[in-house]
Amino acid sequence: MPDTFVPFANPHAAYIQRERKIMEAVSQVFDSGQYILGQEVEKFEQSFASWLCVRHAVGCANGTDALELTLRALGAGAGKAVFTVSHTAVATVAAIERAGAVPVLVDIDPRTYTMNQASLEEAIRHIQKSPLGLAPSVIIPVHLYGHPCDMDAILALAEQHGCMVIEDCAQAHGARYKGNMAGSLGRAAAFSFYPTKNLGTLGDGGAAATDDAAMAAEMIALRQYGWKERYISAVPGINSRLDPVQAAILSIQLEHLDIDNAARKRIAAIYNKELSGCGLTLPVAAPWAEHVFHLYVALCPERPAFMDFLKAKDIGTAVHYPEPIHLQPAYRDRILLAPDGLPVTESIRDKLISLPMFPQLEEQDVARVCEAVRDWTRAGG
Repeated sequence: MPDTFVPFANPHAAYIQRERKIMEAVSQVFDSGQYILGQEVEKFEQSFASWLCVRHAVGCANGTDALELTLRALGAGAGKAVFTVSHTAVATVAAIERAGAVPVLVDIDPRTYTMNQASLEEAIRHIQKSPLGLAPSVIIPVHLYGHPCDMDAILALAEQHGCMVIEDCAQAHGARYKGNMAGSLGRAAAFSFYPTKNLGTLGDGGAAATDDAAMAAEMIALRQYGWKERYISAVPGINSRLDPVQAAILSIQLEHLDIDNAARKRIAAIYNKELSGCGLTLPVAAPWAEHVFHLYVALCPERPAFMDFLKAKDIGTAVHYPEPIHLQPAYRDRILLAPDGLPVTESIRDKLISLPMFPQLEEQDVARVCEAVRDWTRAGG
């Protein structure tokens, strides 16, 4: 048995690879004496907006806050219905509720696992006819695992029903839809910089992005108590500032993001080739999508045994996500769903398996993963 463990993810590997640059950038922050917001945050915001091909980026404490800030800036509060998927991190729904709006969950596409436009349309029409008195307000498509949603269909439905679109890009830094950056297609977008993300820092962080200058100004106020002048709250806000140390690290990481994404795609291509015929349902990319493989997620009918088999070979795996939000204790029996339910979401939840995926994953370790999966197949798994 190999004496080294292949982790499912390893943000420390990126730090080791860029340690000198990162420590220099962090030292500059400490030497500056500016420890809240300041020039490092502004520098990153400008660089990230330029890379994303939008006019404005607003740094904040985490991706959940980024979603909340965008929702609040758009006025999506009490009495407003916000449509998203149940197959996502719970942060998406938590942000909707924190903004005071009501989440309505829709089903996913059986191949890409992203928002299903037919289910979305049914849910919007259902809410419009519902006696609950909710006004359809915002659609939050989640670009999941690094694969973008079918944005033309979603934007068309939004226009038809008078909704705004906020893209949840927590797993899609660098993904493209028909050549356009995920995060540049809706009214606004929210990003997480959690350490394992394609663009991750060494702590927590997030950002909201938009072309709308007035919306950006509102989010800048909302992230700091609603201040539009210091110590005077023009609107009720929160405390959600991107730390300048993390901003400095993100500026370094951003320089390497395109190269890192290319490495993720190379690893995924090897998996796709070597694992074909091994009994797993492998991820696919729609013809209009550029997938950046934040995660490499397959389906395995015998998931527990498969995970144990790989663990015995010192290979890490994970599950994203073990339970859809509408079946979790905090939301079960109270959250609104599309009228026909979420059959696709529920059908895959016991089969999802994430294999090791990070840019620094070495070729021999990718080969180890592939050989272990083939061993599983040969053993009758």
